[in-house]
Amino acid sequence: MIQPWASLFVLRENEFETRSWKTNYRGPLAIHTSKKIDKAVCRHVAIRSLLGKHGYTEETLPTGMIIAVGRLENCLKVTEKNQTSAVLENGQIVSGNDYFLGDFNVGGYAWEIQDMKILNERIPAKGQLGLWETDLL
Repeated sequence: MIQPWASLFVLRENEFETRSWKTNYRGPLAIHTSKKIDKAVCRHVAIRSLLGKHGYTEETLPTGMIIAVGRLENCLKVTEKNQTSAVLENGQIVSGNDYFLGDFNVGGYAWEIQDMKILNERIPAKGQLGLWETDLL
């Protein structure tokens, strides 16, 4: 995941990770940060505030490493998008930070990750696009 999205997600500022693609995989999931930081997003007042609440700045975000682990519980299709909320296929309404920090275009997917645990010791790792296996954990 690109920063600051990865850190905000593992810090549970939002419940869902949004993707344009579906996966049938369910189970353990490592959260890996890419080496890229979206600096323009980090400078957005609301994002800067959310990061600051947890002691992060654009310069201190971890990159190129596994920062947390969790369990992929569900992958829900977005069926409706409004100006301030979205509806998932199970009828759940997404709003607030969950909506603000995601990409809830109709036809996309909201990945629900449970049991998020931030790693005390981050693990440097080279990532890949999509889901990939690691023996680093």
